[in-house]
Amino acid sequence: MGLFRAASGLARLALRRNLLRAAASPFAAGGGAVPGAAPARYFHSTCPRRFAAPTPRAVPLSRLTDSFLDGTSSVYLEELQRAWEADPSSVDESWDNFFRNFVGQAATTSPGLSGQTIQESMRLLLLVRAYQVSGHLKAKLDPLGLEERPVPDVLDPAFYGFSEADLDREFFLGVWMMAGFLSENRPVQTLRSVLERLEQAYCGTIGYEYMHIPDREKCNWLRDRIETVNPMDYTYDRRQVMLDRLIWSTQFESFLATKWTTAKRFGLEGAETLIPGMKEMFDRAAHLGVESIVIGMPHRGRLNVLGNVVRKPLRQIFSEFSGGTKPVNEGEGLYTGTGDVKYHLGTSYDRPTRGGKHIHLSLVANPSHLEAVDPVVAGKTRAKQYYSNDRDRTKNLGVLLHGDGSFSGQGVVYETLHLSALENYTTGGTIHIVVNNQVAFTTDPRSGRSSQYCTDVAKALDAPIFHVNGDDLEAVVHVCELAAEWRQTFHSDVVVDIVCYRRFGHNEIDEPSFTQPKMYKVIRNHPSALEIYQRKLLESGKISKEDIDRLNKKVSTILNEEFQNSKDYVPNKRDWLSAYWTGFKSPEQISRIRNTGVKPEILKRVGEAMTTLPENFKPHRAVKKIFDLRRQMIETGEGIDWAVGEALAFATLIIEGNHVRLSGQDVERGTFSHRHSVIHDQETGEQYCPLDHLVMNQDAELFTVSNSSLSEFAVLGFELGYSMENPNSLVLWEAQFGDFSNGAQVIFDQFLSSGESKWLRQTGLVVCLPHGYDGQGPEHSSARLERFLQMSDDNPYVIPEMDPTLRKQIQQCNWQVVNVTTPANYFHVLRRQVKISAKNSPS
Repeated sequence: MGLFRAASGLARLALRRNLLRAAASPFAAGGGAVPGAAPARYFHSTCPRRFAAPTPRAVPLSRLTDSFLDGTSSVYLEELQRAWEADPSSVDESWDNFFRNFVGQAATTSPGLSGQTIQESMRLLLLVRAYQVSGHLKAKLDPLGLEERPVPDVLDPAFYGFSEADLDREFFLGVWMMAGFLSENRPVQTLRSVLERLEQAYCGTIGYEYMHIPDREKCNWLRDRIETVNPMDYTYDRRQVMLDRLIWSTQFESFLATKWTTAKRFGLEGAETLIPGMKEMFDRAAHLGVESIVIGMPHRGRLNVLGNVVRKPLRQIFSEFSGGTKPVNEGEGLYTGTGDVKYHLGTSYDRPTRGGKHIHLSLVANPSHLEAVDPVVAGKTRAKQYYSNDRDRTKNLGVLLHGDGSFSGQGVVYETLHLSALENYTTGGTIHIVVNNQVAFTTDPRSGRSSQYCTDVAKALDAPIFHVNGDDLEAVVHVCELAAEWRQTFHSDVVVDIVCYRRFGHNEIDEPSFTQPKMYKVIRNHPSALEIYQRKLLESGKISKEDIDRLNKKVSTILNEEFQNSKDYVPNKRDWLSAYWTGFKSPEQISRIRNTGVKPEILKRVGEAMTTLPENFKPHRAVKKIFDLRRQMIETGEGIDWAVGEALAFATLIIEGNHVRLSGQDVERGTFSHRHSVIHDQETGEQYCPLDHLVMNQDAELFTVSNSSLSEFAVLGFELGYSMENPNSLVLWEAQFGDFSNGAQVIFDQFLSSGESKWLRQTGLVVCLPHGYDGQGPEHSSARLERFLQMSDDNPYVIPEMDPTLRKQIQQCNWQVVNVTTPANYFHVLRRQVKISAKNSPS
C-alpha cells in the first residue's frame, strides 16, 4: 500500500498526460453543455490543466494483485484491466469482481451505460478516492472567510476527463468490501449524485484527514461515519441542550467583560462552541464507559472551562476577580502559598452527564508555558489507570487543549505524542482539541509553521484529524463526539482542530489591529456563533423565539445571582486537593520520619530472590558474574554497592505492597552499566526482571522499570504527573547524565520548585542525576547543582558528598541536606520517600 502512495504523484501526472491527448475534443472541452450556462459548482475548470508531464514507467505485473484500496495510478489501472482480460485469476478478488460485474451490468442495464468504458469507471473511482484523501482542502473551515486555498486539481472532475454534460450520465461503480460510500448496494450512479455525496461528506464545514492511516479497519470505521447521509440530524431536545450550552459559554464571557472591563481573563470569544463541544464529548465518553477525565489546557478559555465544563462554582470564580483567592485559616499551620493568577488554576469536581451518569473531571494547574502541562496530564492519567485497575484503559481519559501556534511550535508536543504508544507510557489514547485562533499572539501562521495545518505533527502517530469550522455548532459537536468514539474504540490519539478566531487581542486590553488589521476589520462585523445558531434555528422553524428568549433569561438570572453570592464567598477549604494527600504536612511544618530499617532475615530473603535467574536463562557472562557477586554480598553482608542498595530498597518496598516506578533514558541497564534491572538472554533475546518475581502472583506493574524515549522534558513531566496522583508509592525519574536535566528545565522551574507554592500541589517524585569523572568532558561530569539554588526553600533535596563551599551555599538557602555517601544511606533515603508520614517532596 505504501508503494502506491509513494507513486501517487507520478500517477496523477500520467493521468494528466493521457487526458491532454483528448483536450482538443468536444468531449474534453465540455461538449454537449448548454452554451452560456453557468458552470457546475463541481468543476473548477472546463478542461485539464496543461503542462508537461514525464512519461511514467510501466507497473510490474508483480504489483497487480493489490486491491482497489491500494491502486491510484491510471497506468496501473490500464495494466490491471489487460491482466484481467488475459487471466482473471492474476488480479485481486476485489478487482475480479469489479470487472465481472461491469461486464454483466453493461450487458443488462439501462441505455445510460451504453458506450461507457471500464476506464471511465476507474477514473470515477479515482475521483472518489481523491475526495477521501484531499477533500479537506476544499472544506469551508475559516469562519472569517479570509483563507484563500486553491482547490486541488485532483478534486476537479475535468481532471479525469468528465464534463458538465456527464453530470446526469450513469456510471458503474461496483460494490466494494469497504465501508462508506462505495459499500452501498448502488453499483450504478449518476456523476451528479456521486459528486453531491462527496461534497456533502468531505467539503462542508468539516475537513477529515484520515487516509494517511495505514490500517484498513480504522479507515473503514471512519468512512462509515463520514460518508453516511445526514450525519448531524439532531432532535429538538438535543438542539435545545446544545443551544443552552452555547448560551452559557457566550453569556459567561459577556458577563465577565461587563463586570471587570479591564481585567485580563483570556476569554473564549470567537471560540464559544468549544464549551458545548467539550460537554457533548464528555457526555459521549461517559456513555462509552469513561469514569474520569484529566484535562490540561492553556489560559485561553480556561475560566469558561472551569465554570461551564468542570463546574467550579461561579461565585468562587467571581470572588477571585475581586481578590479572594486564598482560603481562610482552617487551623494552625495551614499553608496557603503564594497563589497564582486565576487563569492558571485547576480544580476537580464530579459532574452529571446528559445521559444520567456521573464523571469525575480534573483540570490540572498550568503555568504560562502553554504546552508544559501535556506530559503531566498523560502521567496523571496513566497513574489513575494503575490505581483504579483500569487495565483496558477505557475508564480514565486524558484530554489536552492546545493553541494553534503552540501545537505546531512547541517541541514538548511532539515529545508527548511519541509517548502515546510506548508500553509503559500509553494511556490508551489522548483526545487533543486545538483552539485554532488562526493567529499566535501577534504571529500569523505563515510565520509560525512550515506545514499546511498546525496539526500536521499528529500525522506521525497516524492519528485522525478532524478540522471543523468553529462557527458551526452542530459540526463541532459532531466531531467532538466522533473523537470520543474513536478513542474508546481504537485506544489511540485523535485530534479535533476547531478553526475559529480571537475576537479581541491576546488579552482583552491588547490591540490586535497593530499586526492583523485585515483580520480584525472582518471580526468587528462578524456575528457570534450564538447569533448564527439562533438565526439558523429560527429560520428552520426547529426552535421558537420564545424558547431562545427563555434560555437566555435563565442563564442571565443565574449569573447575576452568583455574582451577588460571590460578595460573601469565603474560600474555606482546599477542595480540589486529592484525598490521597490528606494529612500531609505543609512546608512550614516539621514532619516525623518513621523507621526505615528492615530486619536482616527479610533483606536476605528478598536479596536471594532478586539475584536468582531462571534455570535455563542464559545472560551475558559479565552480567552473570555481576549477579553472582550480588548474591555473595547478600549472603555475607559485606561490600554492598550502590546498585544492590537501590535494589534492596525497591524490593523491600515492593513486598510491603508499595508501587515502585523508575523511568528515564537507559534506566533498565543504567548509564554506567551498574543497575541491570532487566537482563537479556543471549540466545533467545528474552528479557527477565528479577524484581518482578518477589512475591506470588505479583502484579505486572507493581514494579515498573522502563527505558524512556530520548526526552527529558516530556518524560520528567510524565513522571511528575504520575507521582501527583498518589503519595503511597516511589516514583523516580533518572537522567541519562545529571547534566542533561536542563532539557527539562521548564518542569523543574514551573512545577517541581513552585507547584506547591502556586497551586498547593504536592508530589513525591525522586529525581536521580548520575554523573562521574570518567573522561567524558564537562557536560557529563556534574549534575550542575547550582541550577537548583533558585528553587523554593521548602523542598528537601538528596545531595551526594559535595564541595564545602557549595554545601554552605545550599544550607544558606534553607535546604535540608541529606548526605548520600554510602549505599546504606541511599537505601534509607529511597525508603524514606514512602515512609514519611506527613509530607513527600521532590528529592
